[in-house]
Amino acid sequence: MDLPELLEIAEKERNNYKPIRVHCCTSTGCRAANSVAVKKNLEGAVKELGMSDRIQVVGVGCMGFCGNGPLVEIDPQDKLYERVEPEQAASIIDSLNGGTTTAQEGDFKHPFFTRQKRIVRETSGKIDPERIEEYIAAGGYQSLYKVIHDMNPAQVVEEISKSGLRGRGGAGYPTGLKWATVAKMPPGQKYVVCNGDEGDPGAFMDRSVLESDPHRVLEGMAIAAYAVGASEGYIYVRAEYPLAIERLEIAIKQAKKLGILGSQIFDSPFDFKVSIRIGAGAFVCGEETALIASIEGGRGNPRPRPPYPAQSGLWGCPTLINNVETFANIAAIVREGADWYASIGTEKSKGTKVFALTGKIRNNGLIEVPMGITLREIVEEMGGGVIEGEVKAVQTGGPSGGCIPSSLLDTPVEYDSLVQLGSMMGSGGMVVMDDTTSMVEVAQFYMEFCRGESCGKCIPCRVGTVQMYQALTKILNKQATMADLEQLEALCDMVKCTSLCGLGQSAPNPVLSTLRYFRDEYLALIQK
Repeated sequence: MDLPELLEIAEKERNNYKPIRVHCCTSTGCRAANSVAVKKNLEGAVKELGMSDRIQVVGVGCMGFCGNGPLVEIDPQDKLYERVEPEQAASIIDSLNGGTTTAQEGDFKHPFFTRQKRIVRETSGKIDPERIEEYIAAGGYQSLYKVIHDMNPAQVVEEISKSGLRGRGGAGYPTGLKWATVAKMPPGQKYVVCNGDEGDPGAFMDRSVLESDPHRVLEGMAIAAYAVGASEGYIYVRAEYPLAIERLEIAIKQAKKLGILGSQIFDSPFDFKVSIRIGAGAFVCGEETALIASIEGGRGNPRPRPPYPAQSGLWGCPTLINNVETFANIAAIVREGADWYASIGTEKSKGTKVFALTGKIRNNGLIEVPMGITLREIVEEMGGGVIEGEVKAVQTGGPSGGCIPSSLLDTPVEYDSLVQLGSMMGSGGMVVMDDTTSMVEVAQFYMEFCRGESCGKCIPCRVGTVQMYQALTKILNKQATMADLEQLEALCDMVKCTSLCGLGQSAPNPVLSTLRYFRDEYLALIQK
């Protein structure tokens, strides 16, 4: 396939669009609220009313406002309907013909939508994720064609480096630097791995991206493979994401059929094939060396670094590992340029970040915001504040992160500022807590999670997380003394400094952050 053929597919697809497109969310969140039945009834109403010539019902990915699903959008009229019941579907179609509907109308002018900046999710909720033609019609795979025919690998690496993109899966390692390290390794077998093993409680960013726009991730992986000299890639997805896996399988099959994946991509010498590996749900497999062990067929245990995967990874070969959101940024950076991307965000945190906004918040769902926006803007303006009472804390970074008190909500959301507060960006979970929340119970919950997810390979994590959980339980039962509290703090320090991998090294963060900002809650439970 060449560029004219790609553009011809795009034009043909756009010409087939009907004047009115009814977008019905069919991602996991809305499916749980019966959106599949809503879509079926929408299609039935279009046929029954004889409006098939001008109305097209499209099953799309996540629109973001998950707590108000099922969601239906009318394009190009910019109308949104929320909590749609299957019985209301026919009236929505009838309203397009002059009738009325009983469906609850939403508001695209709400800060939840207007404060977003969509790069990763620019086509999510707008296209059918199971049709490659719709992705191509939205400009898909043109960035891949551009790098193959207009850029050499070193130029691609330089463009990603100039953009300032940092890894969206955890600590924010510079993406361009990681790519450059793999690219500099001697020619030979190299791999590109997409880490889709999203396991943080309350997090569903990567799942939604894979369900809504799988081709965007595949295109990012292919561009990365071209840049570093890899010919094979793997997407590692947890088994709890069946819809994401199903849509990835469809996307890979479609891309191979069109010659966009496989051999001699876009009539060039570049070959790249992608396979899916399904994880069994071990949280530790989000750590890159444990993930590699799992792909190889072994137990998902981490190993000491160095050597890093960029030097010796999958089957001992240089391996580039980025997460879903990182790869989903790549095509847009190539298309719009590094300077464009670098102009968004802050000096050290460029671009946007996708968050799963959950907890005791009025408006929960998936948001994509420019780096530098404050926690207060996200929680109070976009999220609408807590349902009752006052905001007490916001937990970011999952089990690896920390709890930030309401007094610090004016903190900008960027990598370094969150670390200074004892938390981290992580993959993008953001849990809002109100003033009825016990912060000691929150710390215990995350420690119970880390205790259960420890692979057991190193003693500090295997034993330390158990002892920290026991200490927290003792405190909550009002059986602890000040000596027990001091021992808990010492345990946190030991586990953080001596554990083998990131799971153990960050496991104490929720405890340390709650001790830092909510120490009075601990002291109130201590025996005098």
